[in-house]
Amino acid sequence: MSPDTLVRMANQIAAFFKAQGAETAPAAIAEHLQLFWEPRMRNAIIELEGNGAATALDPLAAAAVRMLKPVDAAGS
Repeated sequence: MSPDTLVRMANQIAAFFKAQGAETAPAAIAEHLQLFWEPRMRNAIIELEGNGAATALDPLAAAAVRMLKPVDAAGS
């Protein structure tokens, strides 16, 4: 999946959870990503955010991505 698509999808999720406020939204977004994104997608967005390539990432989504841990190929 392209980086732009991953960022767009993460931003859409952030927009949904934005009403929860900056204190709780990142954790809710991270939980959503953990539950519904496959490991390759999570690893890709973690890498993009970590190396500064996801400049269009919503601040709430970026905070959520920083909460995620990379996963191995088995998905653990």
